Formats: sequence, C-alpha cells, structure tokens
Amino acid sequence: MSTAPVFSIDPRAFWHDPYPTLKAMREQAPIAYVPELDATLMVKRDDIALNEKLIDVFSSVQPGGLMTQLMGQNMMRKDGRDHRAERKAIFPAISPKTVKAVWRAAFEDMTDRVLDDLAPRKGADMTSDIARRLAGEALCLVTGLTNMDWQTMDRVSQAMVDGCANYAGDPAIEAHCLTCVETIDQHVAERLDAVRHSPDFSLLSVQQQSGMDDAQNCINIRLAISGGQNETRDAIAGTIWALLIHPEQRAKIEQGEATWLEAFEEYARWMSPIGMSPRRVTQPYDFNGVAFAPEDRVFLMFSSGNRDEAVFANPDQFDVSQDCTPAISFGAGPHFCAGAWISKCLIAEVVLPKLFARFRGLRLDGEVPFGGWAFRGPLSMSVLWDAPATL
Repeated sequence: MSTAPVFSIDPRAFWHDPYPTLKAMREQAPIAYVPELDATLMVKRDDIALNEKLIDVFSSVQPGGLMTQLMGQNMMRKDGRDHRAERKAIFPAISPKTVKAVWRAAFEDMTDRVLDDLAPRKGADMTSDIARRLAGEALCLVTGLTNMDWQTMDRVSQAMVDGCANYAGDPAIEAHCLTCVETIDQHVAERLDAVRHSPDFSLLSVQQQSGMDDAQNCINIRLAISGGQNETRDAIAGTIWALLIHPEQRAKIEQGEATWLEAFEEYARWMSPIGMSPRRVTQPYDFNGVAFAPEDRVFLMFSSGNRDEAVFANPDQFDVSQDCTPAISFGAGPHFCAGAWISKCLIAEVVLPKLFARFRGLRLDGEVPFGGWAFRGPLSMSVLWDAPATL
C-alpha cells in the first residue's frame, strides 16, 4: 500500500455529491489513501495530468480487474505499443475528418427523427426518454450495430457498467453482465459479413479493415458500448439542465457571446460525467512525498482536477465564458478519450442547438437529483415544453 495519508469518506455522501469531499482532499491531502475505496486517490489537476502520462508506472493493464474479466482485454486496458496499434486501427472511424464528413450528417438525420417523434408529447424525462435514446441511436450508428435497437444498446451498456462496478461480487449482477456481453457478441456476429462485403466508417468495419481479428474487434465494440452510452446520455441531459438553471449562460449563446461547444465543455468540466480513471502501479515510485508500491490501486480523480482552485478562476460555478483549456474531462494522457470528437459533434453541434430550437419553452418540471462519483449525471429530469415549433 502507498504511504499516502489516510483520508476516510462517507461513501453514501460521496456518491450523492463528491465535490465537498474532493475539495477537502485538495486542501488537506492531495494524494490520499481512502480505505472505503481501497485506493489511493490523486485529486490535483497538474498531478493527474503529469502522472497519467507515466504508463510505465501507472498502468491501465489490469488482468484481475472486473472489466478485463467480464469484457475481455480491450484497448482501454492496454498500454504502449498494443494500445497505440488498436487506437490507430479505430482512427478512421473517429477522426475529426470522419466526424465532419460522415457522422455529423448521420447525427443530424437521427436527431431530427427522434425529436420529431418526441416533440408532440410536450413533456418527458430528459434523461431516460430523450438523452438515453439519442445516445443509443448514435451509438448504434458509430459501432456499426445497426441491427440493434437503442433500448437494447442502453440495456447492455448499463449491464456492463454495473458489472465493472460490482466490487461486492453480487452474482446476479455478474450473470446479467455476461448475458448482455453475449447479446452484443450475437449482434456483432450478425453484422460481420455485411461490413466485410460493404465496408463503411463504423468501428466494426474499420477494425475489420485494419486486419484486427474478429474476437478483438468484438471486445473493443463492447468497450465502445460501455463507454459511449451512459456518459453521452448524462452529458446531454446534464448540459441541458445546466443551461436551464443558468438562463444567463444560455443567453450568452443566443446572443453570440458563447457557443454550444463552450457550454458542453464547461459542463463536462464542472460536473465531469467521467469522474475518475483507475490505474495499477507497476513499480516503486515516489511522488510529492508519497511512496507507491507495485500493485497499488490508484484513482485519478478527473472530477476533482476539473475543479482545482489553483487552475480554474471560477471552479465551482457553471460559466460558459470560463477558460476550459486546462480541463481533463476526456483525460490527459495516451488514453485521452477516443470518442471525444464524436461526442463534441453529437452533443454540441447537433443535439443542443436542434433540441432548444425544436422544444420551445423548454423548462424543468421539478427537482433534478444527481448521483455518482466515478460516473455522474442526472438520475431523472422531468421537463415540459410548448407546442412543437415547425422548422
């Protein structure tokens, strides 16, 4: 175990709102062992940005980890040459050029169809009815699993997220996760011949075109689903919530003083849909007076780094004018989120402007509870809007 000072937390309060605890840690113990999580947490932005790049010390390879055991060793759980090779293989599907030339138009068509379907209702749960559907429909397109509906996409994604967080070893959660992994594999198997004969820019197709074997292709599709559904849902719903409770910030966008992208990036900094990333220490290492030992578990707390008072002028406020350049919402090292360009396009360029234009008078209908610290977002979000606008 590392020699970091011990800092105890209340797990329930931490799940409800981690930010007060993380602020206290930044002040009192920027690197601390938290017994309730059995991990050493790193909470300062610059410490995280520096050490995430040291893959020879802080490794993503976790053979005994739940993700590897349940989903296979995907590229997120590889480092160095192996990680770079698989990241290169998927690049044609996620590059800024492909996002602009292929995915933006696909996302626009999909979003128009979904909003046309929902608009007459004049009310819904933004998280479960709207954002969840938009995220799922987009993920079906990007992965290449066009034979899967968005409800199934959401279900299998949630099962894998739950499985990877099943530290208590609940056999029912594990069994459900494995069943959903099988569901993904079946859908992949159904699509392999189609993308082999008619290549496209989906993840399934470009990985196949790169020469990746079918088994590893399938494992990385599982990763894309586990990482591309819930976080996207939470970012869509959360950014909309932030703009609804901060009308003065939305006014800046409407008046041309800020952009939808700045709103999304500021929300991702402020509320960090992805709050942390785990690492395994591979060798003895000293940093800022703390000695790390091999096999120590370390959590890089992106959510805390994104509110570091030493870096951001207005860390605890949602302010679209704030400089988000130092934010580590998508990571800071070689494992920088591969889907960053896709998420920015989907959310900032397509969903936000279309939804606010289509749903006139969009407003909250009650309180919006949030939960989570490793992944965080609105648990439910009842909204109303006026008669649909004709575009």
